[in-house]
Amino acid sequence: MRWPATNGEPVCPRCDCAACYTFQVRRLFKCKACAHQFTVTSGTILASRKLPVQTYLLAIAIFVNAVKGVSALQLGRDLDVQYKTAFVLAHKLRETMAANQNGTAKGEVEIDGCYIGGSIRQENRKEDRKDRRLAKNQTGKRRVVVVMRERGGRTLPFVVRSEDEAVPVIRRRVEAGSTVYADEASSWDALHARYETKRINHSFAFSDNGACTNMAESFFSGLRRAEYGQHYRISGHYLAFYAGEMAWREDMRRVDNGNQLRRVGMGALAFGRSRNWRGYWQRAAG
Repeated sequence: MRWPATNGEPVCPRCDCAACYTFQVRRLFKCKACAHQFTVTSGTILASRKLPVQTYLLAIAIFVNAVKGVSALQLGRDLDVQYKTAFVLAHKLRETMAANQNGTAKGEVEIDGCYIGGSIRQENRKEDRKDRRLAKNQTGKRRVVVVMRERGGRTLPFVVRSEDEAVPVIRRRVEAGSTVYADEASSWDALHARYETKRINHSFAFSDNGACTNMAESFFSGLRRAEYGQHYRISGHYLAFYAGEMAWREDMRRVDNGNQLRRVGMGALAFGRSRNWRGYWQRAAG
C-alpha cells in the first residue's frame, strides 16, 4: 500500500532511492544512498506513531465500515486506546478522505447550505425560554456547511459563517458554463450573473422540471445523522473535517468495504505529514 510502484519494495522518503537495507530485528529500513532510517509510515500522515501497523489497519477498517461515522469514544474502545489517541487518529483519517475535495465542480452542480451549531441551551421553565432562531439568542459559533455536488459526480463541501460568504468561493470553484441548481434563498441570487441557474422554491415543491437540490439535501441528511447519532455535537473548529468525511462516504457509498479500506489506507500513506494534527495542535488551537 505504501510503495505500489515498486511492488512493495521500500523507497527512501528523503531521496527516493530504491536501494535500501532491511533490518531483521524490526520493520526498519535504511537507505544505501543517504543512510536515512525510516519505517513504512515515515513522512506520511501516520508518522511518529507508537501503535503497531496492525492497529492502524484495524482502525481504518472500523472507520470506513461505519455508515454514519464512528465517534472517537467508540473507536478508542474498539482499539483499546485512550480517547485522545482515537480522536487524533480519526481526524487524520478524515483529513485523508478530504484530500481530493479541493478541486473544481462542473456540469450540473447542486448548491445548498446547512447551518450547524450556535444554539443556546433552553431554560428549564417555559416562560424563561428564548427563541433560538434569533441571532441575539445564539452563541456566535454557528457555521454553515455549503456543498457543491455534481449530479453523477463528486461532493465538495466547505465551511463559512454565512451563505453570503460562500458566493465568492463558488465562483472560484464552479467552472464557467456549468448549470447551477439552488433553492430560493436570496444568497444565491448573485450566481445568476455567471451561471445558468435553476431555482426551486421549497415552500411550493421539492422538485420542478428538473430543478431541485435533492442530492445536496441527501448529503446534509447524512451529516445530520452523523451529528445526532454518533457525535451528538460538532464543534465549529472541526466542522470542516466532519463535512469532508461525510462527503467522502457519500461519494463512496457504492464501493465495497475492501476497496474503501485500500483507498483510505493508500491515501493515508501517500498523504504527507499533517499540518493540523501534529505537535501541540490542541495547545495552538486554544
